[in-house]
Amino acid sequence: MSVPSYKRILLKLSGEVLMGEQQFGIDTDYVARVAQEVKDARDSGLEICLVIGGGNIFRGMAGAAKGMDRAQADYMGMLATVMNALAMQSALEQLGVPTRVQSAIEMDKVCEPVIRRRAERHLEKGRIVIFAAGVGAPYFTTDSGAALRAAEMKCDALLKGTSVDGVYDADPKKDATAKRYDTVDYDTVLADNLKVMDASAVALCRDNNIPIVVFSIRERGNLARVLAGEGTQTIVKQGA
Repeated sequence: MSVPSYKRILLKLSGEVLMGEQQFGIDTDYVARVAQEVKDARDSGLEICLVIGGGNIFRGMAGAAKGMDRAQADYMGMLATVMNALAMQSALEQLGVPTRVQSAIEMDKVCEPVIRRRAERHLEKGRIVIFAAGVGAPYFTTDSGAALRAAEMKCDALLKGTSVDGVYDADPKKDATAKRYDTVDYDTVLADNLKVMDASAVALCRDNNIPIVVFSIRERGNLARVLAGEGTQTIVKQGA
């Protein structure tokens, strides 16, 4: 696989990644390990935006399924992403990496509002920008938030670090015969309902020609390998 030439990326992490081996919440040791990998990527010369889900604390869809008002549950999920963003900011800054959190829900005591030009300036100065609270509206996932910020910040790629090492034609945890794609195009992902990101996020990446790189962040050192064009990954792109 050829080495991708990325200058600016958006790294989307699922909230569950921050749990480590716990069942709930934030494992600070695991957050520190992921922060080190992000620092190494930034030290290689990349400009990095981060988006972190909130599923380790509260997932809006799950709350709605249990009878909560969907909009209310989604706002709670957005607040969970702010907590994760602050945890990651703390871990990065302990490693000496300047970091800013920008939230789509304004809370000026703890972070900045999302301002594109300010975020651009932070990146130019070598800071990592963590975007929190999704798109700031209910009924949209953090995947959609990640795709929106990737387009807004003109990122060269959206890297999705999850617990799975790529995109499969079936759930590999349930189907031992599931096959992993090395590359797949956006339309196939949408038509076959492959569980990469939600449909609106995939469509937004397709319309802005932003490749989606799916890989396992749980494997130590995998982010560096993926950025070097190595490691196990699936690339979703046009005409794959």
